[in-house]
Amino acid sequence: MNRTLDELAGVVDLFGALTRDELADALHELAFKRGEDVDADAVDAAIERAIDQYALVAVSREDADLIVPGPAAFPTVPDGGPDLPHILDVERRDVPRDELADALRARFAAELADDPGDERRDFLLDVTYDAETWADIDAAGLRERLADRREG
Repeated sequence: MNRTLDELAGVVDLFGALTRDELADALHELAFKRGEDVDADAVDAAIERAIDQYALVAVSREDADLIVPGPAAFPTVPDGGPDLPHILDVERRDVPRDELADALRARFAAELADDPGDERRDFLLDVTYDAETWADIDAAGLRERLADRREG
C-alpha cells in the first residue's frame, strides 16, 4: 500500500466524507486500476496511520461513522482518483464545520487523557494551528494544556 497520507485525504476529499469501508473499497479500486496487489491489512494500516497523523479525522454521526480529510492533510488526488466517483456508488457527503470541530475536540481530549510524550505533544501542538483554520476552533487553551504538560 504505497499511498501517501495526502493521497488518502485526496481520495476522501473527492466524496467529502467516506465510511472506512468505502475508503477501503476506493483504495482497492485504485490498486486494481494500477495492476497492484493490496491486502486488507495494508489498507487498514494506511487508514489508521492517516487518522493517527491527523491527515484524516473520524466523525461519528447517527447515520454513519465517517472519515474526512483532516487538518494536517494537503489532499492530493492520486492517479486514477478522478474516476472513483464514477466507479463507486457513493453520494457526496458534506460534514458541517461544527461536527468537524466537535470530532477534533474529542480527539484532542482523548489524546491528552494519557501523557502522549514530548514528541507527540510537539506534533499535536503543530496540529492545533492547522485545526484552527480547518474547523474554525479556538485552540489556544489546548496549546496551553500541551505547554503545561511539557513543563510539568
